[in-house]
Amino acid sequence: MAVNLVNVEQVTKVYGTRALLDGVSLGVSEGDRIGVVGRNGDGKTTLIRMLAKLEEADTGRVTHNGGLRLGVLTQHDSLDPTATIRHEVIGDLEDHEWAGSAKIRDVLTGLFGGLALPGFEHGLDTVIAPLSGGERRRIALAKLLIAEQDLVVLDEPTNHLDVEGISWLAGHLRARRSALVCVTHDRWFLDQVCTRMWDVQRGAVHEYEGGYSDYVFARAERERIAATEESKRQNLMRKELAWLRRGAPARTSKPRYRIEAANELIADVPPPRDTSELMKFANARLGKTVFDLEDVTVQAGTKTLLTHLTWQLGPGDRIGLVGVNGAGKTSLLRALGEAYRSQGDVQPEAGKIVVGKTVKLAYLSQEVAELNPNLRVLEAVQQVRDRVDLGKGREMTAGQLCEQFGFAKEKQWTPVGDLSGGERRRLQILRLLMDEPNVLFLDEPTNDLDIETLTQLEDLLDGWPGSMIVISHDRFFIERTTDKVMALLGDRALRMLPRGIDEYIERRQRMEEVATPASAGPSAPRATAPAETVSPQAARAAKKELQKVERQLDKMSTRETALHAQIADNATDFEKVATLDAELRELVAERDVLEMRWLELAEDA
Repeated sequence: MAVNLVNVEQVTKVYGTRALLDGVSLGVSEGDRIGVVGRNGDGKTTLIRMLAKLEEADTGRVTHNGGLRLGVLTQHDSLDPTATIRHEVIGDLEDHEWAGSAKIRDVLTGLFGGLALPGFEHGLDTVIAPLSGGERRRIALAKLLIAEQDLVVLDEPTNHLDVEGISWLAGHLRARRSALVCVTHDRWFLDQVCTRMWDVQRGAVHEYEGGYSDYVFARAERERIAATEESKRQNLMRKELAWLRRGAPARTSKPRYRIEAANELIADVPPPRDTSELMKFANARLGKTVFDLEDVTVQAGTKTLLTHLTWQLGPGDRIGLVGVNGAGKTSLLRALGEAYRSQGDVQPEAGKIVVGKTVKLAYLSQEVAELNPNLRVLEAVQQVRDRVDLGKGREMTAGQLCEQFGFAKEKQWTPVGDLSGGERRRLQILRLLMDEPNVLFLDEPTNDLDIETLTQLEDLLDGWPGSMIVISHDRFFIERTTDKVMALLGDRALRMLPRGIDEYIERRQRMEEVATPASAGPSAPRATAPAETVSPQAARAAKKELQKVERQLDKMSTRETALHAQIADNATDFEKVATLDAELRELVAERDVLEMRWLELAEDA
């Protein structure tokens, strides 16, 4: 029988006049892998902080099993800014001790890309003080995962991790023996890791068996049953109203009072949660040209990120853009945005970007500081416009639209500066869509959003009829909202991935396997066999062939894009589609062979 690790008994926590948790009782046992979900502000973080005894309950009690080894990742780390990464993560272990630990090697490689920490100037000896919040968070996560615990409590562990890092973390947590309680909005991660779900709603915690997908099914069934019961109640009220309205004139005074009361009950019945209609924010029509790139080079400072990029973003294209950190995802969007804002006058270092005349671009950046903190929520929306046309002759006021995005009437008069990070992000997206763009660039749109808001945004984007590029580490969101996945693999090229993010992970793993001997660093265990030397003549030949392979890959990428466009254009001609699909599969197979050859040559060149 599983040992109980933590007990929460009749816990209540009140902030101001609002009860975040109201008489909650639950427990965590050995082997549990629990995902915590709920709207922003409903008490997810408060629940796990009380679970870890980082915060006291107003009433009730939390008890830990004697000798419980507990590891907690909070949203604000407690690292010593004067210390080095080595001191915080490795401690006093000598190099040969930690390098001989498979667990430590796995954590460092998974979170930092190698034992030498290639993203940090001085590797393990880098001082923590000047590092960014994302870098500090990865250090805190590495420190926690290297230690031994009975229970790991994680608050948004996927923040600041890329797709590869999240995939690694999911596999690592599945392999650990310790129990897990995790707050995250990453639904793919929840499905991969968790076997139970806690849904925090209106002061209560509802428990579900299974991962995120099982939770969605179970919750839908629970709400269906509740709707059935509500339907029965409404039918009883309708019968009562019918009886009252048939009453004798002598009893008119009493029935009139009861009729009004019953009508009020009916008026208060809320609509089902999932019945909000899809809204179309973009009515402006795009011509044939949206963004055409010809032989473009993209740079960030002195670093060249993309070269000889020839690519077309067409009308209605929905592109998910993934890639290693620093490969140029955001820089590519910025280059397109600058060309749009300057009406084509500002061009990249080399090549040309042509912008369609009818393009109306909205760019959601990663920063949310651009909103005036003194404005009220409603005023911030009305700054864009007072009314929005949703298509099909339907219009909505700014206030009504705010309510659709979760800002109730009283919340609409809250200063922007008082909003949470998730609420500000939601407001920023609302303002963008209010302006009825026909092209959307979304750079990490899922940051700070709860799952319910993400679901609303996905539904909204389902009916949005424009072109879109999404950069996100949330693979569920990318797969849900886009039709194609393209990747920057760090080789200065943009590639289409027909099998999506799974293919991206596979390619990156192959590249890492090839690069591992070169990037293992001085601290890594070294092979005893002498390395083979490459002669200057062989290196020149390899470099020449490498350039040839790159040109072939570029041509294949262009042909692949054209085939996808032809398949879309001939969607009703099944014979034509079958022929094109066969050609596409053959092309992809040839490209995979060439890419493996590119990796072999890159090692020798």
